[in-house]
Amino acid sequence: MKYSTQIKPISYLKSHTAEIVRELSESREPLLITQNGEAKLVVMDVKSYEEQEETFALLKILALGNREIEQGKHRDAEDVFAELDKADRP
Repeated sequence: MKYSTQIKPISYLKSHTAEIVRELSESREPLLITQNGEAKLVVMDVKSYEEQEETFALLKILALGNREIEQGKHRDAEDVFAELDKADRP
């Protein structure tokens, strides 16, 4: 797995927490924390995390839509709009 983020040992996280919070808030780049030379966790600012969660949610919606299309569970847009027009008429 490739990481384009900063990589620091867990001891750095313990001794530089306030500095890390400031840097992550400014740079919006995640920080990979290692323990015994092995990647263990990723630290990121809240705004980046929320944006990532929104992106994942949209990707899930797209995947569900693609699955429904593959299963034939869809209708032509023309049919949907025609039905909506019919429903709007008094």
